[in-house]
Amino acid sequence: MAKGRFMLNRRALLRGLAGAAIGLPLLEVMGPKAYAAPLPKRLVIFFTPDGTIPGAWVSGSETNFTLGPILQPLQAHKDDLIVLTGINNEAAHHGPGDDHQRGMETMLTGTELQTGPDKGGCDTCPAAGFAGGISIDQAIAQKIGNQTKLASMEFGVSVHEANSWSRMSFSAPGSPMPPVDDPKKAYTRIFGDFNADPAGAKRLAAERHLVLSSVMGDAKKLQGKLGAGDRAKLEQHLSSLDGINKHLDTMVTIGGDCSLPPALGDIGDVYDEANHEKVGQLQMDLMVQAMACDITRVASLQWTTSVGNTTFSQFGLSEGHHELSHHPTDDQTSQAALIKIDAFYAKQLAYLIAKMKTIHEGSGTMFDNTTILWCNELAVGNAHSHNDMRYLLAGSCGGAFKTGRYLDYKGDPHNNLLVSLCQAMDVPVDTFGNPAYCTGPLSGLTG
Repeated sequence: MAKGRFMLNRRALLRGLAGAAIGLPLLEVMGPKAYAAPLPKRLVIFFTPDGTIPGAWVSGSETNFTLGPILQPLQAHKDDLIVLTGINNEAAHHGPGDDHQRGMETMLTGTELQTGPDKGGCDTCPAAGFAGGISIDQAIAQKIGNQTKLASMEFGVSVHEANSWSRMSFSAPGSPMPPVDDPKKAYTRIFGDFNADPAGAKRLAAERHLVLSSVMGDAKKLQGKLGAGDRAKLEQHLSSLDGINKHLDTMVTIGGDCSLPPALGDIGDVYDEANHEKVGQLQMDLMVQAMACDITRVASLQWTTSVGNTTFSQFGLSEGHHELSHHPTDDQTSQAALIKIDAFYAKQLAYLIAKMKTIHEGSGTMFDNTTILWCNELAVGNAHSHNDMRYLLAGSCGGAFKTGRYLDYKGDPHNNLLVSLCQAMDVPVDTFGNPAYCTGPLSGLTG
């Protein structure tokens, strides 16, 4: 066989092996007893738009702090939170796009936008394309996602646009990951091949044993023909496949907190503002159940887009969120309205945390092994600012973070937060995004 031909076949086989651990539907069917220590860690991104009211978040000192009116719905979970202030998103001060575009696409990437077709709301700014780097959720998913059916799952609520105002997750520069707005479509993607019949599951497991054994046999025959670098990669993957093979028999029975959710009934128009909360809670229910079955360990929930203009008529409001965010800071009526809107989103985050706390894992719960990042594209809406951002971390990520604290970073770069998230998820990096805006992990998060 000619050398060139062998190299092509070798690469094709390696690509096939890399995908072998992903396309096995039964691998997601695992209850808590199927896990060996350590339990899997999980990352959730929780996005809400249009900036916030900084003074309504928190007051006090690191361990003696009071949640402000925006965060009051999270009071029951106060000991599980880290409130972060004083973080500057330097990347959002550079590159093309308006302030919303730059805030949205640097938020998880720490990298300036590419040029593109979207003029946005700034007449003097260069038109923007998509982000110039990978986002933190996708960087982590690409490292750990081969252990689950879905490397990540992107949920949306009333996003329904495809431009630089509406995308926050990127698998590579210029490659957005669109969120799924319809819970029924999300259900099909997550659970469409979920087999709830124990007998059928055992038969499928036996078939997968044969497939894995065949793949591993072919790979072992190839080992002697590979160079040292490829051989090491192949051996690592073989070890992973061997672990999957050994776990198949313990994962075939649905049990513990992993179960197939009932099919979703009539939701109505998912873009109807009257269904805003219902759609969001259905998406969170699906997210938690997907993680309970280890279908994915990385997920995001995007509540609308940057410049999101949902009208919260349940609060007696007639103006949309974005419109309200442009009112002057001394307009007490609009400020009170914005506090109500952000408190609504804090209530949704509390719903997600409480849901995760019902899922048993080992001697604790799913939430114990999770961290949730609540983020926004702006600091203050009417200023379109990116300095002194407000972020919230909920959950210790398996003990990686020391919670129950309020930390003011007094100007540290936002890219450092992204490094800290990577390290908490056991992805060893010292920098993330544009290294010009990064000095390492945030200090003090681990306590």
